This record gives sequence, structure tokens and C-alpha cells, in this order.
Amino acid sequence: MTISSSRFRGGLLATVLTLSLPAAAHADENLFGYNTGAETLPKGAGEVYVFNTLRSDKGQGTYRALDTEVEGEYGVTDRITLSAAASFLTIDTHGLTIDGYLPKPIDKGPRFNGLELKAKFNVLSPALDNFGLAVITSAEFKTLDPHSGQDKTEYEGHVVLAAQKYFMQGQLIWVGNLGLKAGHETRKPIANLPVGFDWPTTPEMEIEVSAGTGLTYRVAPNWFIGAETQYTSEYETEVGQERWSLFAGPTIHYGGQKFWATLTWFPQLKGGGERYEGQTDTNLHLIEKTKNEFRLKLGMNF
Repeated sequence: MTISSSRFRGGLLATVLTLSLPAAAHADENLFGYNTGAETLPKGAGEVYVFNTLRSDKGQGTYRALDTEVEGEYGVTDRITLSAAASFLTIDTHGLTIDGYLPKPIDKGPRFNGLELKAKFNVLSPALDNFGLAVITSAEFKTLDPHSGQDKTEYEGHVVLAAQKYFMQGQLIWVGNLGLKAGHETRKPIANLPVGFDWPTTPEMEIEVSAGTGLTYRVAPNWFIGAETQYTSEYETEVGQERWSLFAGPTIHYGGQKFWATLTWFPQLKGGGERYEGQTDTNLHLIEKTKNEFRLKLGMNF
């Protein structure tokens, strides 16, 4: 049982169609796939985003998951931007079961996977103050487990401190992020699991800290090429630190007057914490993470 390539092509086609709506003017472009800059939208400006993230390869069996997020953003003032997003999950996993994480094969999607509300407050402007700083807060509700695709109720709160600096009159741009996320989750029961398989359905609390940075260079009008990295460490209720991972990879960005696009390849370089039985890649964390991620972000301004 495999996810058909047509299903993934369909998801990407829907992305393009969504963004083919007419729009006009300004952009708060995402120069990176995983790290965020400090700029906010001008007052009265808006953007529509579609993000697609493909997560693949856990070292055994087949694992592919496509996270799709459709987001609308609006500049309330020149320093405050509000946004709302809906997320969807497409997943195919078979040939690998992991106690407590991957209970059985699944091939489903795209399915609705939650809503997110976000606010971004610009403290310092990287263009006007020589150094940019913003605080981003968000609240999210999810209906599916992103790792297994099984039913789960999750509430998350997220705070990110985003810094940004322009060099060489904006030809070279640096960003840095520090993040803290807290979540409360409850898995739904699953019938007919193997005897002794661990699938806890009691509520769990999880805290994640993250740190990331990126550097990108304008190689031609509207085109930037760079690289970014992100470290995350997760802590659960009764375990303490349960897992950590380090991803890094190249990114390419195109920014036009009405449309922008960013593509990032984000392979896992190193990871630690719990491992599944029989895992051969002992220097990676492959229970909740994968070996590779690819993220395509598209945006239009109005």
C-alpha cells in the first residue's frame, strides 16, 4: 500500500491554483523555509501563503508525509501583523511499526489537521533601526498526530524571538530565531492493535525549545541563495529530554512584486534520544523526525 504520486501532485496543483488568484502590491517575503525574519506587513497590506513540507525516510519501510498549510496574513499596523492558518496532512507509512508512535500502516490524505492563530509584533525594524527584532506568538489546535496520521487532539502555544540584520545594503541578510513551544495532547484509542503494543491514551505534556539561524545572499535581482539550520530539543512529562535533532540545508528564494517563492532542502545532520528497535542510523533521531525534509513556500501580496 503506497501513497500514489498523483495524490502528492494533486496537493501541489491545489497549491498553485490557490495562489493564482489576483493580488497586488507589497510583500513580507519569507527568505527561509524554517527561520523567520523580523519584518511585518505594512498597515493595511495582506498576504496569502501556502506552505508544503514533505517529510521522508525513517531508515526502514516507507514513510512519506506531506504537511500543507494555507495562511492569510494582515498588517493591522506597521508593527503588528495578525494571521490565521488551516493545516492538512497527507501520509503514507508502511513496513515499520514503532511502539507508541507508529502503530500500523496508513495511506490517507489530504485531511484537515487543525487551525492556528498568530500575532507578530515588530520591536525593532531591520531597515530603520539597523537591527530587527520581533516577537511572534501563536496558538494552535490539531486533530491528527503528524507522525502516525492517527487521531489525536492537541493544543499548542508557541513563542518565537526573531532577529534580522541587513548587510551590504541588503544584499546579504541574516536571521536568527529562538523558540519555545508547549503542547497538551491526547491520543485516541485504536482498535485491534497487536497484544502488548504501547499506545498511551492518557494526556501528555510536551515542551520544545528551538534555535535556528540562516544567511542568504542576493545573487541576481529578485533571487537569493543561502543556507539555514535549526536545532530542536523536546521534553515530555515524565521523561525529561526525550529527543533532539539538528537539521541544516540550502535554500533558494525568488521575490517579485506580487509573488514570492522559497524552496528549502533540510536534511537531518544529527539527532539523539530514543531510537526504535533495529534502527541502524544510530546518529539520527528517526522516531518523530525523518532523514529529509523539503519545504516549498509560496506567497502572494494584496
